[in-house]
Amino acid sequence: MFVFGSRALFALFTFLTACLGQANQTQYDVIVVGGGPSGLSAASALSRVMRKVILFDSGEYRNNPTRHMHDVIGNDHVVPADFRAEARKQISFYNVTTFVDQKVTNIQPINNSFSATLANGTAFTARKVILGSGLKDDLPNVPGLRDAFGKGIFWCPWCDGFEHRDQPIGVLGNLSDAYDSVRELHPTLNKDIRVYSNGTNNPGQLARIVSKDPNWEAVFKAYNVTTIDKPIQNITRVQDGSVTQTQASREEFDKFRVYFTDETFEERGAFITNYATLQASELPSQLGVGFLGSKINTTARGLRTTVKGVWGIGDANSDNSTNVPHAMSSGKTAAVHCHVELATEELADTSGDSAKRDLMDDGLSHERVEQLTGNEIEDIYNRLRRR
Repeated sequence: MFVFGSRALFALFTFLTACLGQANQTQYDVIVVGGGPSGLSAASALSRVMRKVILFDSGEYRNNPTRHMHDVIGNDHVVPADFRAEARKQISFYNVTTFVDQKVTNIQPINNSFSATLANGTAFTARKVILGSGLKDDLPNVPGLRDAFGKGIFWCPWCDGFEHRDQPIGVLGNLSDAYDSVRELHPTLNKDIRVYSNGTNNPGQLARIVSKDPNWEAVFKAYNVTTIDKPIQNITRVQDGSVTQTQASREEFDKFRVYFTDETFEERGAFITNYATLQASELPSQLGVGFLGSKINTTARGLRTTVKGVWGIGDANSDNSTNVPHAMSSGKTAAVHCHVELATEELADTSGDSAKRDLMDDGLSHERVEQLTGNEIEDIYNRLRRR
């Protein structure tokens, strides 16, 4: 029996990737669904180890309405479309990723692999799937809200709060969720804060906010936060921060009027929202992955889903962190584990070790596979993760 060191094993993985690719019955090694930061990061990491990838991009992005991306080291204050274009350019250098700018309408497991089908009936096959299919915000039917979302009305203080600092700001959403936003905004970003709970201050909401902090009313009083529970009729933009801004300080001066059903209104410079999210795609459900709430269950090692050969990344997964740096990190994590799993299967096929293949075919855990292959796989993963 031969024992490989981590360097030798990694070299063998790369050799097998090149030599055994012709034996695979699929067109690609990995299907990546989603052309946002998480999917692009996964494609980049897989390209660096010469995996044949097909990335499907529906052109629908949660952060597409926003003016700029922020808190992304090296790409701070970059237009999302420019970020995606540059990422594609860099990934294309490796010449192993195919970009398809169409929406996948169906994806199914077939004979230990997967098939993704487009609306025109064209199908593509791969051995693994990485889902970066994203979330969508479940906004209430308030006229003006969706039109302004991402441009003066935002959901993340780290993403857009700095551009609206020291401005009168409103918090939209249920009272108990608004409490979290108040703590995130005051005192460093905004001190003039009003909560617009739109008629949702029911006993359930009051009980929930008390469970978060029994002294929430004292906090609101200390921060001079006013709560308005009147039903909202519409939100109207009266000034566009895309035009009225100070580029040197990156201040964007939006202005909105929130009209109530009693025909009164108030003005705010910006709003932060607290609304639920939904899966943006039906593909996770088609594949039968498990969910934690509205998120894909990726609590297994390496952001694996509950379906063998499928990973979940970005906003769609259950990491409960929804921002560009998290999306990029999750894409890299899943890609490394995906590559190692592919290479482990190739190693088992080449060595004729049916026990290793049987473990994988039975869908057993990665840890049990490592018991047969030694700890070199985990060493490789840890080394790659630090790069």
